[in-house]
Amino acid sequence: MTRDSLPVEHLSPLAALVDEVLVEFGYEMAAATDAIDDAVPGYGGLFDPGTTSTELRRALEDLLESELARPPVPEPASDAFVLYVDGSSRGNPGPAGAGAVIMDATEERLARLGRPVGSRTGNNTAEYVALRLGLSELLARYEPRRLEVRIDSMTVIRDVWGGDEPTEPGVETYSEAVRAALSDVPEHDYTHLADSDPNPADALATVGADIAALGPG
Repeated sequence: MTRDSLPVEHLSPLAALVDEVLVEFGYEMAAATDAIDDAVPGYGGLFDPGTTSTELRRALEDLLESELARPPVPEPASDAFVLYVDGSSRGNPGPAGAGAVIMDATEERLARLGRPVGSRTGNNTAEYVALRLGLSELLARYEPRRLEVRIDSMTVIRDVWGGDEPTEPGVETYSEAVRAALSDVPEHDYTHLADSDPNPADALATVGADIAALGPG
């Protein structure tokens, strides 16, 4: 796992602190939220209405000053991988999150990643961030030779695999980073997911959007 923080759009100070904790856990959403819930005093937690902004901020700051144990990196079955990605934006633009699930060729889940993207961010930007998140952690943990990306955004597909220019302002940096990451994977392709197709990254993106809505902190 990398300890490098990926770029985000504008976040409230509280949401930005949560993202810092996520970085320390390699963006493993479940491990990070469990640690935050354990650090919040009483019976509150990250999304408990009874948790005040002050309590949450103190818990996050204490966590960032502590020795955090990262989850172990599972061994894949081979050098072939599947990557599900999804972005979520409430209001489009609005609080947005990104999710990614890394699987091996047997579709054994190796990582469940999520993060907030921005407090007023569009869905397409969230999709680019989700793809960048998944690729960054995949390359930090493994040496993939083959990769199938499963994604529902035709906007991102047309840009990354179709060669079209990005159609949403401000995503050029994300697009370039995705292309650079994919250049390190010898064989890669995509599968377009219909709205009715299951996507395990969807729930992670939704939690990321929940975090992006936190504030002000």
